[in-house]
Amino acid sequence: MLSLRKGRYAARMAQSPADVEAAQRLRALTFRGGAGEGARDADAFDALCRHVLVEEMRTGELVCCFRLLPLKGGAEIGQSYSAQYYELSALASFDGPMVEMGRFCIHPDWRDPDILRVAWGAMTRFVDEEGVEMLFGCSSFKGTEAEAYMDAFALLKDRHLGPKRWLPRVKAPNVVRFAQMLRLRKPDARRAMLGMPPLLRSYLVMGGWVSDHAVVDRDLNTLHVFTGLEIRAIPPSRKRLLRASAG
Repeated sequence: MLSLRKGRYAARMAQSPADVEAAQRLRALTFRGGAGEGARDADAFDALCRHVLVEEMRTGELVCCFRLLPLKGGAEIGQSYSAQYYELSALASFDGPMVEMGRFCIHPDWRDPDILRVAWGAMTRFVDEEGVEMLFGCSSFKGTEAEAYMDAFALLKDRHLGPKRWLPRVKAPNVVRFAQMLRLRKPDARRAMLGMPPLLRSYLVMGGWVSDHAVVDRDLNTLHVFTGLEIRAIPPSRKRLLRASAG
């Protein structure tokens, strides 16, 4: 059973329906602005996933959560949450264990960067223990107005598009084809990084890659890009840092 303590925070797997409900309430607060007292963000994938909670140890307050959907390999990619929005048949030939990370969120009142470090430490431990060879999911930008993120998208287009053999194709009805739109645009690197979600930044420094288009998700009021990370592609120095945080 995954369990990790670092500094003020502890990460653990949800152990009860009450734990999952706590994660759903934090997700509602983060993705839906609370949407009323007792509101929960829940869907059919919750029953299929393992849920990771990061709590402040002194108070027990839930400060971060995410869910994991393990797959035996690419042949099961159609069962993922991401497959609702992206045509992922190119990944069906991936022959190693995979895990989809989804609904990642940090409590909006908490700004401590150690929270993200503990979350990645917990993810690293899970990946090592389960022998995962690819981590993937949807990385979300707040809001649905693409104009605010053109430099970030231009940077993704220039440096971080996925390899052609794995690249997702368009499936969702409403997308921003940024690689095509911004073919000639050179990004302002500073503005690009300011607009980049912290989770996506973490993927990219480890060698992660993205789809060539973003999906407009009006339900969660986000734009998201499919994000993949082949574990063997993580630079050795970065692997050492991750394993230190997971120790």
